[in-house]
Amino acid sequence: MSEWEKLYSEAKKVQNNRVISPFVEAGGVSAALLTKNGNIYTGVCIDTACSLGMCAERNAIASMITNGESKIKKIVAIMSNGEIGLPCGACRELMMQLDKDSGDIEILLDLEKNKTIFLKDLLPNWWGQNKFK
Repeated sequence: MSEWEKLYSEAKKVQNNRVISPFVEAGGVSAALLTKNGNIYTGVCIDTACSLGMCAERNAIASMITNGESKIKKIVAIMSNGEIGLPCGACRELMMQLDKDSGDIEILLDLEKNKTIFLKDLLPNWWGQNKFK
């Protein structure tokens, strides 16, 4: 099994669209990331009526940070229909701010074709790069 297949599989394991309360839904989108240390972290989206929700990618990142890591190698997000989705602008920005080499984070676009893109290609000329020494 390739790394991408493993990440996709791990994200699918936690994907479970459900209503938590009249104000909160979760699990429609799931994500999995692979750190440079070789660990996998997953997360699901949390949608709230007051817009305080969180994307699946940011939940996976939060889990990674909680466990003492901060360097992402690869990430995948899976939409509720099973298709691959790209991280939103907020997720892209958070990933870029984690490390000077975050532009090299590889993002899955198509599992069957093994098509990927680097974060730096989604955020060219990123505003904060010169702050890293």
